[in-house]
Amino acid sequence: MRVVTIVSLGASAVLGLAALFVAKSVLPAHTANAAAVSPGAPVRGEPVVVAAKPIAYGERLDPSHLKIVQYPRDARPEGAFASIAQVMAQDRGAAPVAIFPMVEREPVLPAKLSGPGARASVAAEIADGMRAYTIRVTDVSGVGGHALPGDHVDVVLTRETNPGASEKALVSQVVIQNVRVLGVDLNADPTSNKPATPNTATLEVSVDDAQKLAVAGDLGTLSLALRRSGSAEIAEVRPLASGQLAARASSPVRTYAPRVAAASAPPPPPRLIAIVEGEAQ
Repeated sequence: MRVVTIVSLGASAVLGLAALFVAKSVLPAHTANAAAVSPGAPVRGEPVVVAAKPIAYGERLDPSHLKIVQYPRDARPEGAFASIAQVMAQDRGAAPVAIFPMVEREPVLPAKLSGPGARASVAAEIADGMRAYTIRVTDVSGVGGHALPGDHVDVVLTRETNPGASEKALVSQVVIQNVRVLGVDLNADPTSNKPATPNTATLEVSVDDAQKLAVAGDLGTLSLALRRSGSAEIAEVRPLASGQLAARASSPVRTYAPRVAAASAPPPPPRLIAIVEGEAQ
């Protein structure tokens, strides 16, 4: 009995030392890893002002629209605001206006806001080196109102080649291609999706294209051709005169009738040969 007791005590002591070793070496590392991945642990980063809720185009901001989140340093958007006071601070003390719609948690950037105390305007959306030029359109020449802010269009000129002649002669040509629509009438909201009968269309063009539109507008009628979303190709087109169109329309159309096999003539009737045998003399 004494030997069994001694062995039991020795085994217990060995197991106790092993458990102590495991507790000192394994448990601290596990605790450290758990702390590292704990969802409640603070994230180290830089403050970035984002939208606290959806912000519509033309909406004037107040602090309730904004909040601060922590961004990793290498993921911080360029030009982002670090405090709500920076967004709201204006020379005249007026709040900015959103010139682009923003979704919740989207970073608020200077390019998405109007200037000090300003309203949402087309001028804030014009790209560097570009100009805004307005042309007059109708429900037909304005693509039925389906060209909305943010869409891209081509501009086509239709003019008379010999005004005052007895027979009217017209020519059409593409003046510029793939230009962005900044506004239709007084609507400059890129999120609008309700076509309306337009009277004017404001386009984003280069200085040279603005000169082309100024001359073309006095030569004849300008109309818009709506492009497919994402389409950016520049087509090679030549002016088309009404005489060319008439020639194309009057060109003979070749028709091909199916071949029908000619019916074969009926065979001639058989010729009858009569053989008369006489009596032998």
